[in-house]
Amino acid sequence: MLRGRSLSVTSLSGLPQWEAEKLPVEDLLLFEVSWEVTNKVGGIYTVIQTKAKTTADEWGENYFLIGPYFEHNVKTQVEQCEPMNDAVRKAVDAMNQHGCQVHFGRWLIEGSPYVVLFDIGYSAWNLDRWKGDFWEACNVGIPYNDREANDMLIFGSLTAWFLKEVTDHADGKHVIAQFHEWQAGTGLILSRARKLPIATIFTTHATLLGRYLCAANIDFYNHLDKFNIDKEAGERQIYHRYCMERASVHCAHVFTTVSEITAIEAEHMLKRKPDVITPNGLNVKKFSAVHEFQNLHAMYKARIQDFVRGHFYGHLDFDLEKTLFFFIAGRYEFSNKGADIFLESLSRLNFLLRMHKSNVTAVVFFIMPAKTNNFNVETLKGQAVRKQLWDTVHSMKEKFGKKLYDALLRGEIPDMNDILDRDDLTIMKRAIFSTQRQSLPPVTTHNMIDDSTDPILSTIRRIGLFNNRADRVKVILHPEFLSSTSPLLPMDYEEFVRGCHLGVFPSYYEPWGYTPAECTVMGIPSVTTNLSGFGCFMQEHVADPTAYGIYIVDRRFCSPDDSCNQLTQFLYGFCKQSRRQRIIQRNRTERLSDLLDWRYLGRYYQHARHLTLSRAFPDKFHMEPTSPPATEGFKYPRPSSVPPSPAGSQASSPQSSDVEDENEDERYDEEEEAERDRLNIKSPFSLSHAPRGKKKLHGEYKN
Repeated sequence: MLRGRSLSVTSLSGLPQWEAEKLPVEDLLLFEVSWEVTNKVGGIYTVIQTKAKTTADEWGENYFLIGPYFEHNVKTQVEQCEPMNDAVRKAVDAMNQHGCQVHFGRWLIEGSPYVVLFDIGYSAWNLDRWKGDFWEACNVGIPYNDREANDMLIFGSLTAWFLKEVTDHADGKHVIAQFHEWQAGTGLILSRARKLPIATIFTTHATLLGRYLCAANIDFYNHLDKFNIDKEAGERQIYHRYCMERASVHCAHVFTTVSEITAIEAEHMLKRKPDVITPNGLNVKKFSAVHEFQNLHAMYKARIQDFVRGHFYGHLDFDLEKTLFFFIAGRYEFSNKGADIFLESLSRLNFLLRMHKSNVTAVVFFIMPAKTNNFNVETLKGQAVRKQLWDTVHSMKEKFGKKLYDALLRGEIPDMNDILDRDDLTIMKRAIFSTQRQSLPPVTTHNMIDDSTDPILSTIRRIGLFNNRADRVKVILHPEFLSSTSPLLPMDYEEFVRGCHLGVFPSYYEPWGYTPAECTVMGIPSVTTNLSGFGCFMQEHVADPTAYGIYIVDRRFCSPDDSCNQLTQFLYGFCKQSRRQRIIQRNRTERLSDLLDWRYLGRYYQHARHLTLSRAFPDKFHMEPTSPPATEGFKYPRPSSVPPSPAGSQASSPQSSDVEDENEDERYDEEEEAERDRLNIKSPFSLSHAPRGKKKLHGEYKN
């Protein structure tokens, strides 16, 4: 196998020698355990779903996912079948014979991985006994009224039981089990307490206590080393959950997390430095035509423009061809997701655009689900008025076309008085009158249940962004996730993102950040922060992120006001770009998608599996760890074209999108840039380890 190889030996590719060679997967079984296998709750579902194809391609029939059984999910997502692997089949049969319900099948996603699903309710009668086992294993008690924690204990107990049955029938194969988040952690704790011969990895995507503290608007990053962890967890009545998470971290052979910023957080919250950082990726699908994504942007932008025509009917005195669409999307966490700083920046942006008498308008969408009664009547009426006007124009066009056609056939130049009769003029006047209204366009598309206390609406009232005619920044709150069946904005999220110009995600607490990553893959520039895992990753791997359409706001070492000013300047600079500059920037953004592909990021998970095997089975997988390689091994270079960023050649005030810099053709060679970027992404870059002994930086501000 891998006996005798040392991490200190480096291959010609720049990676350690054992990294350059694949694991003997035919002699291994890999299990990934998560509450979100076939069960969408949050971002971990996206991680597992998108990574499944790459992992299944590498591990084949020896890769399995373990999760909970929910009938409504299984009916639509899982094709049940019999296990092909002998050890897994015997484990499933043994548990079913002892009063459990274990389901096996293929998850109908890319890669079609095998899934093992436990029916939690069917085994709930064992809860009291398993609580006793868990207390004996780690001295952590679980309150009877915490249903979620009780469900996790049942899930973990079934997982540990299943893994024991597998190892009993593994026939010499070694087992690796990776557990995601505290919900799966009880299985890891019980497996280690029972000394099962498995190599374990625990991955935290966000610390439990970190989420609670940031949601309470506490100065989190500036006081990481000052919190009384036990006291804070106890006051929030999650002490038992915190203990489950911390025990999982310390029981695992290898502890990983998704970003450098979360690694720093985990070191203070969970008292262990992560061994490996495993960034989250996506399945990147390239179009056969290089600029197909630009065509999709134009197509979906036109559909958003149709919605805007209806929403702002009667106040549509701005040019849609010079209108930019910004958006923020995600869970409704007003401070954590940065909606507070975004709204304040929009107020300042509105002032700058008005002061410079700009003809550029920014329409900003907030796609954040909240409690609503129903659609706003004014919003529905706007779309109805737009559709009625379109139908009127279409019928008149048919009538005009026929008259014009007949006149030309007769060899006559038609008289407009003959083509437009009195009835036609009456219809057009009525159409004009129907598009007039006295009220302002609504700032929300739905009737909010807590209108008076809603954080976004309260802030809009304070800063005065009411969609007045004079405002160059218009705001629309859409408090529901997007759907192609919506009567208002019939678009899926992906279609909507492709139609926008800029995604803005100035998060304060964002362990990774899939929303800006999805924008990048679709070739849409985005704003992120140096407190998000995605922002830290891009700062590390791209020499000039702004040139590639990744704007990184400093929310870690700046005051709230300075961060807000920086975000305002990013937005203002984006408004000043010409259409050509935005196209160049989108091309560069899309080229970064290779950096977020699981085919490249999967190597971090490979490293974690190598490391856990060496620690769990040192006699068979002997690898002497050395100091981690430097994290500066690979960077996208600064584009050689002048200017380095599309904002670099802008005028002092916004200009028309049609204004072009005639010298840009000489300075920008897209094919040359694209080829250089393709070569760079193929070059190996070193694995990102958690920072060890990193000097703490003071002066961090909560904003």
